[in-house]
Amino acid sequence: MEDEEKTLSALDNTIQAAESSFKEFIEVLETSRTALLTLESDKVELSSEKEKLEKEKMLLEQEKNSLESEKQQLEIDKKKLEEETKKLELEKQEKDQKIGSMTEEQMKLLDEYQNVKVELSKFMKVAEEAENAEYNFERVRALLSIYSVLVSEIWSGQAHYRILLTLHGDKEVMTRDELKTTLGIGGAFVLHSVQELAKVGLVEYDMDTHSVKLIERLFPKKALEEKK
Repeated sequence: MEDEEKTLSALDNTIQAAESSFKEFIEVLETSRTALLTLESDKVELSSEKEKLEKEKMLLEQEKNSLESEKQQLEIDKKKLEEETKKLELEKQEKDQKIGSMTEEQMKLLDEYQNVKVELSKFMKVAEEAENAEYNFERVRALLSIYSVLVSEIWSGQAHYRILLTLHGDKEVMTRDELKTTLGIGGAFVLHSVQELAKVGLVEYDMDTHSVKLIERLFPKKALEEKK
């Protein structure tokens, strides 16, 4: 009887110990399960963060590429601007040279006009004196020969001379188109010559009506008339 009780007591102790161990196992299992779920949640969150970081990385790469492209374009634009600047500087230098050349040419023409005026004045003075007194025919003939050569060989081919000669004729006022048609000279040459004649005070040019008026007569109109 005593042995039987001992056996039952031992079984009870074993069962209680097993129950206690099972409870502990269940608790450990539940703790592990909770930890696993937490890990899974953390894994999902980390994966989401990773995707977000990847997207941000891609955006940063795109921004970087865009900035690189803009930088390259700016470099290209800079080179173009430098080339355009050099081109404009060269054009400016060429224009300055042309302006300098034109100024020199105009000064030469001005000197020529002044010389012509002086010589013509001398000639007119000689002609006036000839009307009232005796004079050296040989000297006049020599002067006329020189003037004839100058007029026929040098001045007659210049637009300035031809315009002046025309305005000394029947009409002292003519339009630019009339001069162009009468003389058969290009419009640009007529305008250029008229402007230069206006600068030295020989003609007056109206830019609105394009009319050219002789304001300083160098010799009387009858001097051009052919003697019969």
